[in-house]
Amino acid sequence: MSYYFSKVLNASFEEAVSRVTDELKKEGFGILTEVDVRETLKKKLNVDFRNYRILGACNPPFAYRALQAEDKIGTMLPCNVIVQETGAGQVEVSAVDPVASMTAVENPALTEIATEIRNRLKKVIGAL
Repeated sequence: MSYYFSKVLNASFEEAVSRVTDELKKEGFGILTEVDVRETLKKKLNVDFRNYRILGACNPPFAYRALQAEDKIGTMLPCNVIVQETGAGQVEVSAVDPVASMTAVENPALTEIATEIRNRLKKVIGAL
């Protein structure tokens, strides 16, 4: 079982980030965190790295349901979506498969929630 699903776009990096953010909003997700990996690696290690951004996406109603079902599930939240430049004019967008990440937690209520989130994230990736 793969732990993510992805799609390659012919777009600029910033355009891809914007499109991903818009599509996530359509599915009820907000961005809680945004990590600019390129900037962080430059600042901390003085190395050059490609454009790579981690978006911490959260759908509050589903997060609330998951927290009610399993109080330690916050260790696996939010759902990460990455946007990375893979070549000139090409950007790959990848989203975590929440069903794969929840297999370690034996809780049927979480499996149901993770399946619903997976379906929404797949819609986001498919719509790009």
